[in-house]
Amino acid sequence: MVREATGGSVARWVEVYLEHLQARKLAANSLRAYRLDLGSVGAALAEITGTRVAELPVAEVTATELRSAFARHAAARSASSVTRAWSTWNGFFGFLVVEGAVGGNPMQVVPKPRSAPPTPKPLQGEDTPERLLRLVAEGGRRARNPWPERDLAVLAVLLCTGVRSAELLDLTVASLAGRPGDRRLHVRGKGGKNRSIPIEGALDEVVGAYLSSRRVRFGDRLPGAEPLFVDHRGEPLRRGGLQYLVRQSLRAAGISDRVQRGAMVHALRHTFATRLAEDGANAAEIAKLLGHASINSSQTYIDVTAREQRMSVRANRTHQVLTDLAPRRSPRGPGPTAGHPVEAGAAPHAPVSVVRPRTAPRGSAISTTSSSTGCRTSATTRPPPTTARSAASRTFSVAKWHTQSQRPSSRAAERAASGRSPAR
Repeated sequence: MVREATGGSVARWVEVYLEHLQARKLAANSLRAYRLDLGSVGAALAEITGTRVAELPVAEVTATELRSAFARHAAARSASSVTRAWSTWNGFFGFLVVEGAVGGNPMQVVPKPRSAPPTPKPLQGEDTPERLLRLVAEGGRRARNPWPERDLAVLAVLLCTGVRSAELLDLTVASLAGRPGDRRLHVRGKGGKNRSIPIEGALDEVVGAYLSSRRVRFGDRLPGAEPLFVDHRGEPLRRGGLQYLVRQSLRAAGISDRVQRGAMVHALRHTFATRLAEDGANAAEIAKLLGHASINSSQTYIDVTAREQRMSVRANRTHQVLTDLAPRRSPRGPGPTAGHPVEAGAAPHAPVSVVRPRTAPRGSAISTTSSSTGCRTSATTRPPPTTARSAASRTFSVAKWHTQSQRPSSRAAERAASGRSPAR
């Protein structure tokens, strides 16, 4: 069956629409997703109508045919993928209406699945990021051509800056800017939006060690336009290579079961953002560091930690009564319980009140100890919006441990020089 083309075929208008999107300077991955969605649903339309998309007039596509095409498209795909395809075709027909190719948008009567609000999918387990970095730093990931310095730098940048995988692969040597102690990573995000992320000293040393090992492998010259991360052949690291590196590292560390379904490289970004929220960053700070267009996307990380809700519950005055009635234990053993009088001559226990902790003056230092690494750090009560220091201190401590562990002590150096065996 061949239908006469009037006003242009679907295939022709798809190419025109993609040119329109390309003029908006969308990212390569976004354009690829648009083309994939338009092509897959277009192929379903061709099967239903019996007409190739190159010969199918766009003005003659009906809502009934589109519903049938989306039903076929949705059969083997997730709800989020179908929703994305629906948005793509809705934008496509909106463009056709503006161009005068069709009289109306039939997508308004094509149903789309109800998708649950996206929730963060960080690495599960309090010590999982530290365990991953330590394993990679020690060369625990088996590879045909091992390069632990590169592997550690890639994972550390993902965990300590929260960049997307496409943003990481787009980094160049010149993306690292600033003098030591004030380094920043310049990232080109979605829609060509640029942002600057602070780089702590430990992470700077890890990246520096990687670049030094890269010079040994491929030569001393590292122009600023060169990609920051390369594979073992010196070629730019690709998406598949990055996914393989992360997957194999998680498997080698024995923590691949701590990655939630539907997340791999992106789980490291979610881990960074979740730790930001746990350590007190607000939605505006998280949005700026992650490059979110909407603050609502950043609010989900705060909601999932339930930090603000816990503080509100803790401030409930009713807890004062429970504190007075709850059993008390002394260091020497259990004390009197609720409902039992204190023995004569014994000093009664002073009631302990539970109130909302007072907020320290803005800018004052607060000393904290990481539960996962034992690294004692200090942070301000409200860090500047562009500072990720307090949020990433747990992960930075591992990177710092690695760089220090690579420096042999003077006693060990003397033994190595004299040929003596190390002391046991």
